[in-house]
Amino acid sequence: MPPEVSPRGKVGVTECQPCFRRTWNNGTMSPESHVPDELVERARVADRILVLTGAGMSAESGVPTFRDESAGLWSQYSPEAMATERGWRADPPLVWAWYLWRIGIVQATTPNAGHVALGRWQTTQRLDIVTQNIDDLHERGGAIVASHLHGRLDRFHCIDCGRPGTPDLSPASTEPKLRVPPSPCGACGGDLRPSIVFFEEMLRAEDIDNAVESASAADLTLVVGTSSVVYPAALARSHGSFVVEINPNPTGLACDLKWQTTAATGLPALVTRLGF
Repeated sequence: MPPEVSPRGKVGVTECQPCFRRTWNNGTMSPESHVPDELVERARVADRILVLTGAGMSAESGVPTFRDESAGLWSQYSPEAMATERGWRADPPLVWAWYLWRIGIVQATTPNAGHVALGRWQTTQRLDIVTQNIDDLHERGGAIVASHLHGRLDRFHCIDCGRPGTPDLSPASTEPKLRVPPSPCGACGGDLRPSIVFFEEMLRAEDIDNAVESASAADLTLVVGTSSVVYPAALARSHGSFVVEINPNPTGLACDLKWQTTAATGLPALVTRLGF
């Protein structure tokens, strides 16, 4: 039986087994009052907590999802043209211009209340953050990230020799340009590209190892704003972690508790209930 979804305009909590629903009307109750009691109790006694975050959390700060980024000026180009090494080598100025636009958008955004709450929480308990997001909003919110599974948009390396480098980011803007020549590597002259994981590339071994270690050791796992970090969540659950999905639109993720709320609303409320 699929989890029930609370009525529009209310925030609900759904336990996976058995299914039932509790709702909260934010017009009459404080945000802290809708935090599931079981989540608060488990968080208080957890020795180690894992938080897995995805695109939904960054979207609350105004960072578009990949699908949104592929609209507008870029709608005529396929993901293969914009997010693969083959696409970069076929037309470096086109692809670099797209990433400069994405960099400009991230630079213009600020961490939301959920990012800040995780930074506060991390100062009081052992909390590992594993994220699919390539932005630096967690770091700017005061948190340390154990693993950026898909890389980082604010780090760069040479597409040929692999050495790190610092490109000219002055053209970065929220107003897209169709083509901008990439900066050359100081060592070999190759193009400096963002240190993100393109399609058809392997995840970095260090990021995988950090995610696996965190998932294997966590007593409590929160999956925030994503349904696609299935493997770390499943690994954590297989090691006995209590897994909670935090998402305004519950997904089919296998978990122990579904909390129907957003990161920017739910995480600060949880941290407040914890007294941090």
